[in-house]
Amino acid sequence: MNRDLFARHRAVLPDWLALYYEDPLEITHGEGRHVWDAAGNKYLDFFGGILTTMTAHALPEVTKAVAEQAGRINHSSTLYLNRPMVELAERVAHVSGIPDARVFFTTSGTEANDTALLLATAYRRSNAILAMRNSYHGRSFSAVGITGNRGWSPTSLSPLQTLYVHGGVRTRGPYAHLDDRDFVDACVADLEDLLGHTRTPAALIAEPVQGVGGFTSPPDGLYAAFREVLHERGILWIADEVQTGWGRTGEHFWGWQAHGRNGPPDIVTFAKGIGNGMSIGGVIARAEIMNCLDANSISTFGGTQVTMAAGLANLNHLLEHDLQGNARRVGGLLIERLRAVAAQVPHVREVRGRGLMIGVELTLPGTDEAAPEAATAVLEEARAGGLLIGKGGGHSTSVLRIAPPMSLTVAEAEEGAAILERALRSI
Repeated sequence: MNRDLFARHRAVLPDWLALYYEDPLEITHGEGRHVWDAAGNKYLDFFGGILTTMTAHALPEVTKAVAEQAGRINHSSTLYLNRPMVELAERVAHVSGIPDARVFFTTSGTEANDTALLLATAYRRSNAILAMRNSYHGRSFSAVGITGNRGWSPTSLSPLQTLYVHGGVRTRGPYAHLDDRDFVDACVADLEDLLGHTRTPAALIAEPVQGVGGFTSPPDGLYAAFREVLHERGILWIADEVQTGWGRTGEHFWGWQAHGRNGPPDIVTFAKGIGNGMSIGGVIARAEIMNCLDANSISTFGGTQVTMAAGLANLNHLLEHDLQGNARRVGGLLIERLRAVAAQVPHVREVRGRGLMIGVELTLPGTDEAAPEAATAVLEEARAGGLLIGKGGGHSTSVLRIAPPMSLTVAEAEEGAAILERALRSI
């Protein structure tokens, strides 16, 4: 570890800015699905900068696009016409599935969700928001106010009235014992009962797969069933696709499509992977919703030329190389491999996921009690074996989060699974 850099970090940055590992890691460069630290150690990256490195480290198409655009102009703000921003907006609107879509670019998923909340509350003239238990939507004041995961919500103060709904976690809570159909019915009944006791909310915001919450998800169709209830009351549906978008779940290009029998959401937010490490977020909405604001607004750094060039090159690469299909195929193999390992490790409660978005939940053997110390031990042991993974979860940080770049090969999946197997057996 670079102890001097660690000391400097601690001296000038907030205490609440979390660092992984007892000896924090400085990553200096990457290529493909691998990264290297300052000491020259090589790691297979199964977390991709928290799902941001979507295609590959140092992807030639993206680095070339960034260099060429930086050689012309980096930035001019949204006060001027911006060809890369228009071109990327056209592509995003086309793949969104939202009719007459408008796109607004931001610099992060937090800012995208913040904008979606602004649009929904202004459009519906209501400051009440429905959110899911165990959810995470960012670190702004409004996003923290609708986050249903206590570990990421440092204050109860909020400009919004938030009402939390059951359904984001399939295998915990009062409905966990029900089969899928009865689970959906119970969650819908809970939503209807909740709406009978409050003023009409502006929107429901939901992650199709809860990311920070430990890669949990409801049965397919839950949000479609919710949509029927919401539509009757004019309540909007916001799909937070910051972690699930662009084909990562394998089966669908957007996570909401597993719940899409009633059409697309009213608003979709995105970020992370589209920039492949560049700071891009955004909101997609029907024109009537996007255009509802009656005051001026700009985005100083949202849509800046160099990030838009990166996003366009990255999206083109993803579509041309069918990385969604690769996530489905390789992710399916990886999940099955990890489930075979888990059957022999008493600490593993569940292996769950879709595509290359996989969670391994650890508990004390024979119980449902979270085991965060075990998760930390596995994280450390995996690093020692040359593998980087993440962790999260709503019941303490006891879920290992696995989300490699979507170009992961079968051989790399097997290599990572073998390292993770040894790390799991070590506890």
